Amino acid sequence: MSKCSNANGLMGAPVTGKPVTECRDLSEVFEAALPAFGGAYLRRVYDAMKQVIEKRIPLVVTCAGPITVSDQHRAWLIPFIKAANTAYITVTDAICYHDGHDCLRKSAERPIREVALFGDDAELREHGVIRVADTGFEEQILFDQDAVATEILQRPEFQKRMTTTERNYLLGKEFGRREKALGVAPGLLSTCAEMELPVFIGAPADGSMFLNSVKLWALERLGKIKYGFDYDLHEDVFESCAYHYWGLFNSEAKSIAVMILGGGVPKNYSLQPEPALSQIFFLDNIRGYDYDAQIVSAPVTDGSLSSCEPAEAVSWGKVNPDTYTTQTVSMQGDYSSYMPFVVRALVGKDLLHNPPEPLRLYGKREALKAALLETIAKDDQAMEKIMSTLSMPPELKV
Repeated sequence: MSKCSNANGLMGAPVTGKPVTECRDLSEVFEAALPAFGGAYLRRVYDAMKQVIEKRIPLVVTCAGPITVSDQHRAWLIPFIKAANTAYITVTDAICYHDGHDCLRKSAERPIREVALFGDDAELREHGVIRVADTGFEEQILFDQDAVATEILQRPEFQKRMTTTERNYLLGKEFGRREKALGVAPGLLSTCAEMELPVFIGAPADGSMFLNSVKLWALERLGKIKYGFDYDLHEDVFESCAYHYWGLFNSEAKSIAVMILGGGVPKNYSLQPEPALSQIFFLDNIRGYDYDAQIVSAPVTDGSLSSCEPAEAVSWGKVNPDTYTTQTVSMQGDYSSYMPFVVRALVGKDLLHNPPEPLRLYGKREALKAALLETIAKDDQAMEKIMSTLSMPPELKV
């Protein structure tokens, strides 16, 4: 018997591929016709998310990139978050800003049109066309969106400090009202508001929605208007920690998973609850995500957070070290090329017509934050360690 035939368990199942012409549906293509190489990476992403959905594990979805400009949110992101046991999503402020463009329609068609990917950008500028890759829209859309954002941000319900989740919930309600009035299919924020699904923004100052708030802030400073909107970023992060803690200890699955699309700040923000709970608050038995699937375009050699694989996150404690070899996968690529097929394979007829009841964690956020705060307060050992960090150790002083 050759050494290779035994292999001490180093080899798995035979590498076989079923002809795609014999597969009954797209899910079988993923399960039986992607035997190796890049296709196998995609199969492992599908497998991880299939387990998460079937086990009803609370899922965090992070997304970077102009997904609302390209209408991908309607094409596959909304079906995905409806099918999964989605706990919350983390996006960019730009995603929220562009989500509102369909609320500005003056016709039945989307204001965002196809444009040449390698056309003449100077000519586009001359004619007032804004380009995002191979999509484009009239520059007036930005001014119209700013006018809508400015009016909304001055409303009474916004005149206080709040988390990004509350701002996005309120925006989603207003976008939903406008969509309904205009006969537009629900967008991302309105869908999340309807599902009471929290929407975080890791870098809330990095986007045009916030630029409109800066305008109002400056006018308030000049004594022209009264304006009280502001972010409470401490509560924002604590809210994400409360959801993570709930997933680990109080959800039905006693587990939590993450799907990362595109890296960036949304990825980093959604990886922060574990170190906040264990490294900063010194709570015991805190672990990172049990499932971690990601599709990112950055090469791992550039050292960026966007590109780092789940194994690197294990060294930080952000991913469960007991499960990462079998329940995590990182695939390099453009998620917009793959996710429509992954989602369609995952969302079969049963899920398509009978989606699960949403977790509605946004409506439970105050109770979950209060519960976490009480847990910290009652943990004498953790509190002692927290208090000890308030003074710098003598050996670190210079």
